[in-house]
Amino acid sequence: MVSSTLLDRFGRSIDYLRLSVTDRCDLRCSYCMPKGFRGFEEPKDWLTFDEIERLLGIFVRLGTRRVRLTGGEPLLRRNLPELAGRLSLLPGLQDLSLSTNATQLGRHAVALRAAGVSRINVSLDSLDRACMQTITGRDSLQPILDGLMAGKAAGFDPIKINMVAMRGVNDDQIEAMAAFCIEQHFMLRLIEAMPMGSTGRNAQYMPLNGVRDRLTEKFGLVPQAAELGGGPARYLSTPDGQASIGFITPMSQHFCATCNRVRLSVDGTLYLCLGQEEKFAFGPMLRGGASDTELEAAIRQAIELKPQQHDFNTQPDKIIRFMAQTGG
Repeated sequence: MVSSTLLDRFGRSIDYLRLSVTDRCDLRCSYCMPKGFRGFEEPKDWLTFDEIERLLGIFVRLGTRRVRLTGGEPLLRRNLPELAGRLSLLPGLQDLSLSTNATQLGRHAVALRAAGVSRINVSLDSLDRACMQTITGRDSLQPILDGLMAGKAAGFDPIKINMVAMRGVNDDQIEAMAAFCIEQHFMLRLIEAMPMGSTGRNAQYMPLNGVRDRLTEKFGLVPQAAELGGGPARYLSTPDGQASIGFITPMSQHFCATCNRVRLSVDGTLYLCLGQEEKFAFGPMLRGGASDTELEAAIRQAIELKPQQHDFNTQPDKIIRFMAQTGG
């Protein structure tokens, strides 16, 4: 694999871009978006498909190898399979994936797979209907499960289940989720809640060390040697190697030293770190006549802004924006 030529000040190769195609969502997960929020970006300020393709083409020429489509809920963006098809053809892009809550996946799974999306991450925090209604703000469990099975039938591989572990909310349901994922051949990833905005700070954070010990004992988990997807999860696998469970620990064991990603929001703002304020606005450049050479120089300049690490532990009130505004 060719390494990225985008190196930040700390020698990290930045080869992974998470692209938010909308900040809107049909759910209101308690840790992600405030109830009643209406301060969304206006559609006129969203990057168009042509603008996205142009900017990401430059990122890929500079060494970006992985792109993940995110939101909000990305499947609310009209004609998303068309954009996926255009991005999948960018020379040098090796992996195009999607993060979704899966409520809309049943209608789009086949088209997305045909467009070149190879794998998906699905947010699912509980298998209990009442608990999911409390977390997401609507009766969402069955539509999500239906979407999951549609994704499985369409041939996405792997399918990763993202479960935010919250003390007193769903921590008693983690073993059941692990058993479900092992049975369905999904890859479970448990995530520590981050204090992004008021929603994240109220998410009943719990460290995953004890959870890892419980699951290791119950399912006989062993260390997973292979790298799975280039993300921050540390994986354990079942003894037969047929299932894996990942642990994403930005709070208890941060992974900033190996961070390889940046996030592009729906209006073209590049966020360099979830837990810091450094950002770079590409929207005005794209609409102001900037050349590809100027955009390439701006990308390199933006990567230089990437901070060494977040301050979630020492300054939990620092980040006012919530997750859906940044891009998942």
